[in-house]
Amino acid sequence: MPHSRYLADLPLDQRWFEDYVVGTIVDVGEVEFTEADIIAYALRFDPQYIHIDPVRAKDGPFGGLIASGFHTLAGSMRLFVDKYLSSVAAIASPGIDAMRFHLPVRPGDRLRLRIEVMESRRSASKPDRGIMRNHVDVLNQNHEVVLSHEPMNMLFCRPGERAV
Repeated sequence: MPHSRYLADLPLDQRWFEDYVVGTIVDVGEVEFTEADIIAYALRFDPQYIHIDPVRAKDGPFGGLIASGFHTLAGSMRLFVDKYLSSVAAIASPGIDAMRFHLPVRPGDRLRLRIEVMESRRSASKPDRGIMRNHVDVLNQNHEVVLSHEPMNMLFCRPGERAV
């Protein structure tokens, strides 16, 4: 199979390292953040009043309840896995770079991802796999970037592909 510049058209179970071509940009998914979800996440993981108390949050620095940044990141990860990352080739992630929270996420916001493949290189020590780095913008329904980050992922190469 040739390298794909049409990544969004490939099912997740047909994507391999070689299909994530530098310069490819895809838009994926949508996830809604409800007040109940924001509060439930924050009660468990980030119980600051701006995330758990709608009444007190009205007088806070954001003028209302907002999602924890890590809840926003978790929601973006769900979309990344469900709509972008190969279900047959993904191995693990060595980390995330350049993570920034740009705007608050509020109840009712619907988020989607715009992902660009920034780097893709074959492993020198393990030629059956490669590492890719993406730039991810998480956008709300107003097309505003609320979060950006650069995850790295290790993926297996397509079976039978020769090392280049």
